Amino acid sequence: MDAAGNTGNPSSIHTAGRAARAVIETARSRVADLLARPSPEVIFTSGGTEADMLALTGIRAGTVLTSSIEHDAVLQAVPDAIRVPVDASGLLDLAALETALAAHARRDPPALASVMWVNNETGVVQPIADAARLVHAAGALLHVDAVQGVGRRDPSEIQDADLISLSAHKLGGPPGVGALTVRAGIPLTPLIRGGGQEQNRRSGTENLIGIAGFGAAAAEVSATWGDETARVSMLRDRIEQAVQAAAPEARIMGQDAPRVGNTSNIALPGVSAETQVMTLDLSGVMVSAGSACSSGKVKSSHVLAAMLSADPIAGHAIRVSLGWASTNTDADRFIAAWRNLRTRLSPAARAA
Repeated sequence: MDAAGNTGNPSSIHTAGRAARAVIETARSRVADLLARPSPEVIFTSGGTEADMLALTGIRAGTVLTSSIEHDAVLQAVPDAIRVPVDASGLLDLAALETALAAHARRDPPALASVMWVNNETGVVQPIADAARLVHAAGALLHVDAVQGVGRRDPSEIQDADLISLSAHKLGGPPGVGALTVRAGIPLTPLIRGGGQEQNRRSGTENLIGIAGFGAAAAEVSATWGDETARVSMLRDRIEQAVQAAAPEARIMGQDAPRVGNTSNIALPGVSAETQVMTLDLSGVMVSAGSACSSGKVKSSHVLAAMLSADPIAGHAIRVSLGWASTNTDADRFIAAWRNLRTRLSPAARAA
């Protein structure tokens, strides 16, 4: 039955309710398969932000550690967390993580560490397997915000994570639905109490249409992510090569680290990120500065600040995102618009 035409409540035992439940469980299985996890570990949420909040506040029996480049959904969920630094390439400092875990193990044993799989601003891929080894050796659990990584990297890279956050719209599914996977046996205090849906971990009538779309997107991505990743990576590389050929002063943030193919963070010295965003938008090219999830504003990037310390270049970088709908024509349009922007606004171009 088409999910949009099903008016049944998934918790009801009548025919329409059972049909709605079947839609949800099919979607649950597809999302679980995407991560090679058992279906009962998947809890549907309203999106990645809620999934992060549920993971980070549902397990609070001790110290929480996060990397310094996590999404705001993580950083604001636990503002008192210990922040672990990254290097200039945006990679987690594993030695610092090990030191922080050891320091707190003696007086306040850490309960949880949160390390994102892929950074949303730079595309840098974090060493999750190494982080998991250190976190588990300290007796803590590992949460991975995988919103930016699923569908772009091999899920075996995060197989040691205990909790994993996902968002449907990053896979081509509908906005407003996500999931948290929780390894069997881990106690989790719910954020939302009520009717006991989602195994008593997230009450409220399920978003049937959104969940069905999430499941469909997960099934599609499971079958195509390798080819799609290669295609988008070629577009990104083409953009970055053109940018660096046109502007030797331009910098690609995280270029020396492993990255996903759909994200490029490009800094143009002397031209503010806000000016670049607005100028490109007037040319029909839409980019962002910092997190694209920030509410209608351009603000300084805590990610680049963590990577580059006091380097002012952090205020001159934009994030270019590519996806399943991006084409060679889109890449050409960006390159032409960016070259024009650089010619008109860059101090280096004017001095040449």
